Parts: sequence; structure tokens; C-alpha cells
Amino acid sequence: MTSIRDVAKHAGVAISTVSKVVNNYPGVSQETKEKVNKAIEELDFVPNAVAAALSSKQAGRIALIVSLNKVTKAIDEINMQYISGAINQAQQLGLDVITLFTSMLEDKSTDEIIRYLKAQNIAGLVIFGISKTKKKLHGIINSGAFKTVVVDAPFYNAHTSSVWIDNKQAQYDIVEKTLKYDKCDSILYIAGEKQSYVMDERLAGMEELVKEHNISMLVKYGDFSELKAREITMKHAQKRGMVVCASDLMAIGAMKALIDMDIFRPVCGFDGITLMGYVGMQMNTVKQNFARIGSEAVTECGRLLSGETGRNIKLDYELVRMRYEDIIR
Repeated sequence: MTSIRDVAKHAGVAISTVSKVVNNYPGVSQETKEKVNKAIEELDFVPNAVAAALSSKQAGRIALIVSLNKVTKAIDEINMQYISGAINQAQQLGLDVITLFTSMLEDKSTDEIIRYLKAQNIAGLVIFGISKTKKKLHGIINSGAFKTVVVDAPFYNAHTSSVWIDNKQAQYDIVEKTLKYDKCDSILYIAGEKQSYVMDERLAGMEELVKEHNISMLVKYGDFSELKAREITMKHAQKRGMVVCASDLMAIGAMKALIDMDIFRPVCGFDGITLMGYVGMQMNTVKQNFARIGSEAVTECGRLLSGETGRNIKLDYELVRMRYEDIIR
């Protein structure tokens, strides 16, 4: 069995240096890290801490990997609900979980992240907020090194499951509901980020709806930003009969712009965040239960860890008209 002493000798460094690299301590040069990691890989070394944990009651830990929004903190409410639901369910199931943020992994390669997670005895992952640009996370998922559940992205195979709502149908449904009361022949659709998987689904729902209802649509990308949605609304809403936003935060920006322009247009949002209720105007939105999504994701990860095969899970959602009275109960 390969020991840490073998790795140190193979890499030509001190045993303490190997320990620092394995445990991600600061103060180690990139050149030394690469040398040690190469030795670890070539010798197929498993740190003693991992071996000990595997024989203890802590075996099979789950890591929650969360991407925080760097533009605005307003939608971190969603992440907090995800984490709350996930941790509560883990406690119910007797699973050990830790929470990591993608910013903590940015300076590591895919292989380094995998080793870092294994060194902490991680057997399962629940990944929130993955986009098409998160190539390192894609590499981790595709490696098959962990049983993985991805929230809001279409990843599912033998060792991976996805958990989300039917974003395409939900986007279609909320706009169709609004059209029953506010007829129009043109829509300004403020989409989120182009690299978002949910955005592909929501845009597909809109394209299906406008085709079936013979409505023209102008699509502009607001990047899930309240400010950008406000600017887009100020520029384009005058000639459109309805403003549909791919998130509540953008819907808030659009509504504030309409108030400043002193014109009325029906506005739709998406997500059902609490902040929506404080806007002062009622808006239709798709309400997701983010705590439940987090809970279901952990349950599914436990199922995968027990040897089951991955699958694509779509949860239910509500079409609501959020009011201040609804959020203070």
C-alpha cells in the first residue's frame, strides 16, 4: 500500500509538503503542487485521513456545491433556501454534508478538485447553479468519480441525476395565464443568461407560446440583472403590449421602469422570491419551492449512493400572483 512517505520520495519533497498539498494548505508553490499531485496520481495514493474516514461512521459524505451570484445579492435567497432544504433533509436521513462555494475551487484544475473532494471523504455531490461555462464542474460530473445530483441542468446518466421543474412548460403556463386577462399582440421577453440551462428551456416555452398565439416577440438578454431589465424596459417596452421576464428580479426592474415611464404593461416574473411581494404591484410569477428542491436533491443523492441509477426528476410548481399579504404570514 502506497504511503505518504512513498509520495514524498517520488516527488522529491518533504513528507510535510505532501501533507500541505493534500490538505490544500497555503504557502506551497504551484510547481511543487503539480509535482506532488503528479506523484499522487502515478502512485494512486489515497491519503490516510481518507482511509480512516472510510472505515468510520463518517463514510459517504455529500458536498453541496453552490454558485453565489456576483452581480447582486438579492437572489441569494434562492441559494439559502436550497441549502436549508438540503441540510434539513440530510439530517433526517443521517447523511453527513458540507457546503462548498465554487469560488473556493476556482484556482484548482478538475483533477485537483476531485482529489480535494476525495481527501475529505466526499462520495456524493449536489451541484446548484451550474452553467454551460462551468467546464471544471462538467469534468467532475463526467468523470464518474462521485454520485452526483445536478439542480437546474440536464445531466443524468448511470451515476448522475437532475432535479428541477419543467421550465419550458412553466414559462408557457404563466404567460398563457396572463394573456387570459391581458390580451396583446406583442411581447418583450427579457431573458436571463445565454449560458444558463434553464434559460434554454424557458425561451423554448416562449417560442412555442408566441407561435401558437400568433404573437410577435422581441427577445433581449438581461442576464438576471434588475438593472439591465430596467434599461431594456425603458428602451423597448413602449412598443410592446406585455413584458415577460425570466426571473422575478428582472421583473422588479421592469416594473419600476414602467412606473417611471408612467405606462401600464402586464409583467410576468419567474421563481416566486419573497422580494417580489414588496414591490407594491402584483405580478404573475412561477413559484418554485427551492427548499423542497434542495431536499429532493439530497434524497436523490442518497439513492444514488445506495447503488441506484441516475434519472431526470421534474418537480411541480405553482402559478401565483404574489402579494405583500402572502409573504408576511
